[in-house]
Amino acid sequence: MAPRQTATGRRYRVFVPRSAESVPPPPQPQDPPIYRDLLRTWEDGGRTLPGRHDPEWVRLAAPTVLPGHFSEPADR
Repeated sequence: MAPRQTATGRRYRVFVPRSAESVPPPPQPQDPPIYRDLLRTWEDGGRTLPGRHDPEWVRLAAPTVLPGHFSEPADR
């Protein structure tokens, strides 16, 4: 801490905490074999899997904006 002084002459100390060390995350536990087999079966069947990109969801959740949907056409 470095001592500082204000315009009125009062002294104070500035406390700057040290940054925490970077701690790596714990390793992810492996799925039991029964779940790995189930995920493989779902993937082979074309099903959506947790934590994986789902193009159908992206398509369904995308906003659909049609001409004149949010404002009147300019030629009116």
